[in-house]
Amino acid sequence: MTEPAGPVARPRRRGLRTVGIVAVAAVLGLVGGTAVGYGIQAEREPVALPPLNQPGLAYPAKPLPKGQETAPLPAKDDLQAKTQGDLRKLLLPKPAGAKKTEFHDADGWMSVSDFASQFKGPSKVLDYQLDLGIRRIAVGSWMTGEHTATEIRLVQYRSNDVRGARDFVEDQQFYMPDEDYADSEGTALKGSTHGRYYVFPVQRKAGYQDIYEARAYFDRGDIAVEIFVVGTKKVAEKDIRSLAERQLGRL
Repeated sequence: MTEPAGPVARPRRRGLRTVGIVAVAAVLGLVGGTAVGYGIQAEREPVALPPLNQPGLAYPAKPLPKGQETAPLPAKDDLQAKTQGDLRKLLLPKPAGAKKTEFHDADGWMSVSDFASQFKGPSKVLDYQLDLGIRRIAVGSWMTGEHTATEIRLVQYRSNDVRGARDFVEDQQFYMPDEDYADSEGTALKGSTHGRYYVFPVQRKAGYQDIYEARAYFDRGDIAVEIFVVGTKKVAEKDIRSLAERQLGRL
């Protein structure tokens, strides 16, 4: 399942030169006026300032009496607490009757280097992912029937000033309308702000069985989710939608 090599440099519109000149002139005028104001103020006699009217702070000055303390947020409602433990427990379980796949380690983890190797230009992707603050990847996969494989990746990012999960998902979605991928904008995932799922056109090649594929990309907090379904039978839209909705629910 080869992926695109991270973000593409997207063109940015440049402003007209005239607009830039006007903007610079406005800034110079503001700075000049400020300088004149400081000069006038410096020649005046100092005047005492009125006392501050500061209301009391909202939080109590003393600890609340026993029994009146604010209750901590329950773990079931604390998204951060939920995702700090074993990330593999948040993966959808293997369906009843499904078989294990042979293309991933049994422990359910994927190293960052292995993750980057799934893309074109892995060295650049590795640098890009490290810049996003990638932390760890949990993977679940299974086979249904003889020729349909499903894989789910939970890609977790560190909390910093970069929206790692959101940026990664948006970058992957950027490629989906291309004819080499889904050739469509996909469908919005219910319950997710930016999530979408895609059913790819059938891939046909002389001498080989037809290949069908569907994907979903969405994020929840610091976790980006990728879902792949690939097989020799058509993947129904309701199936990829159901997988995505159930995985989102577990997060």
